[in-house]
Amino acid sequence: MVPLIVILVLLIPILAIVLDSDVGKAIARRLERGKRALGDSGSHDRLVYLESELERLGKEVGRLEDESQFLQKLLAEHSDPDALPPGGGTGASDPD
Repeated sequence: MVPLIVILVLLIPILAIVLDSDVGKAIARRLERGKRALGDSGSHDRLVYLESELERLGKEVGRLEDESQFLQKLLAEHSDPDALPPGGGTGASDPD
C-alpha cells in the first residue's frame, strides 16, 4: 500500500511537468485535431505545421533578443577607459 502511494506522489509532479511541456502541448493538439470533423486534411495539416513553426520561430526570436541584450550588456560593462585604443600595436616595430 505504501509503495503505491509513493509512486502516485512521484507521478503527480512528473505528469504536471510533461503536460506543461512542448510534448504535452503537441499531444493535446493532436488529440484536439482528431476530434474535429473530417474535412480537407491536407490544409488542416499545413495549418497545424505553420502554427507549430510560428511558435518555434517566436521562441527563437525571443532567444536571439536575450542573447543580443546579454552581449550589449557585456560590451557596455567592458568599455574600460584605461584600455588601449584600437589599432595600437605593441612590439610590432622596434625603435632601435
